[in-house]
Amino acid sequence: MQRNSVERNRGQASPILLRFIMIPIEKIQALIEDKLSEGDYFIVSLDVSSSNKIKLVVDSVKGITIEECVAFSRAIEHNLDREEEDFELEVTSPGLDHPLKVKDQYIKNVGRELDVLTTDNTKIKGLLQEVKETAIIVKEETKVKVEGKKKKQLQVIEREINFQDINKAFIVIKF
Repeated sequence: MQRNSVERNRGQASPILLRFIMIPIEKIQALIEDKLSEGDYFIVSLDVSSSNKIKLVVDSVKGITIEECVAFSRAIEHNLDREEEDFELEVTSPGLDHPLKVKDQYIKNVGRELDVLTTDNTKIKGLLQEVKETAIIVKEETKVKVEGKKKKQLQVIEREINFQDINKAFIVIKF
């Protein structure tokens, strides 16, 4: 009776598993360091999964083109050896429907309207006025009850929101 391959290899490591090495994030960062310094590019996120799926989200103050994403992809792909490290690579720009993650994204979007959800579930919608070292300033228009008036009056409030207090922040898309 013939045993299947699982039974034959019981207790022995698979040759495929012996060659698996997770690529360190620091290695990917080093490969794109020169490309980042060529312009006003910044990393929004960089993840390497345990199966070596590399996902780089990159942007710049002026925006990023497909050609620029391809250049980042080549900077990584041409400097990794698939014989040593099998990997999957995805380089992309952040979409308008994705939340802001890093300070540079806020700087890029000064003057645009934001929807902010704070860590205490407060919703704030307003114009991003300024980005400080640890916070953003949002100009919010809200209706408030004014003593002696029947109707609520529109009032503009500048709110300072610390980055640590932001759960999610999205650019308001207007058509």
